[in-house]
Amino acid sequence: MKSGAMNSLHDLYPKRTDVVVLIIVSTILLAIGYYLPVLTVRKLWETHTFSILSGIVSLWKEKYFFLAGIIFFFSFVFPMVKLLSLFVIWFVRLTDKQRKWMLRCLMLLGKWSMLDVFVVAVTIVSIKLGVLASAKAESGIYYFSLSILLAMFVTTCQNNLAQRSKVEK
Repeated sequence: MKSGAMNSLHDLYPKRTDVVVLIIVSTILLAIGYYLPVLTVRKLWETHTFSILSGIVSLWKEKYFFLAGIIFFFSFVFPMVKLLSLFVIWFVRLTDKQRKWMLRCLMLLGKWSMLDVFVVAVTIVSIKLGVLASAKAESGIYYFSLSILLAMFVTTCQNNLAQRSKVEK
C-alpha cells in the first residue's frame, strides 16, 4: 500500500471487533454516567444530589458561568467528541497522516478527560474538612470514570494498531 493510501483501521483489522464493542460500551457508560447522581452534598438539614448534567445546570443558574462552561466542555462535549472521533478513526478511510494527527490530538487531550472526576474528588475533600457538611460520591461518577478510562484504552489500542499498520506496509 502507498503511504498516501486511504484506509480505515477497520479495513486493516476487520477481525478486531473488540475495538468497536469497547467504543459502544464506553458510549453507553458515558450516557448512564451523565444521568445518574455523581455527588450528594448534605449541609445541616439540606441534601442536594447532582448528576453531571444537573450540576452543570445548577452552576449555570447560580451564575457560575465560567465553571459551568469548563465542566460542560470537559465533561460533556469533549468525551462525546472523543468517542465520535474513535468511531471515525476506526471506520472512515483516512491517510496515515490524518489518522496519526487525530490520534495524537486524542492522546494529548485525553489527559484532561478525568477533570470531572477530579472536581468531584476535590469537592468531597473540601466539604469533609468542614464540620457541618458531608459529601458522598454516587454511582454516576463510577460509570463516567469507567467510560473515560475505556475511551483512553481504545485510543491507545487504535494508536498501537495504526503504528503496527505502518510497520506492516
